[in-house]
Amino acid sequence: MTKQINNPLHGITLEQIINNLVEYYGWEGLSKHIDIRCFSSDPSVKSSLKFLRKTPWARKKVEELYIRSQKAWK
Repeated sequence: MTKQINNPLHGITLEQIINNLVEYYGWEGLSKHIDIRCFSSDPSVKSSLKFLRKTPWARKKVEELYIRSQKAWK
């Protein structure tokens, strides 16, 4: 298997991304960064995964926030 050096999301699942963002921001903080209902109205990892897998624009926003946030975590 070849490494994807230029892909910061390589090997990371969407579930891991959500869990890391929730751990860092909390659901309320996450909903302030990305204004979508799955983060603000009765949020859960399961419902977020379901929505983000069907909604490419929202998934892209989550992935972009994760990439930006990685710099703060280091």
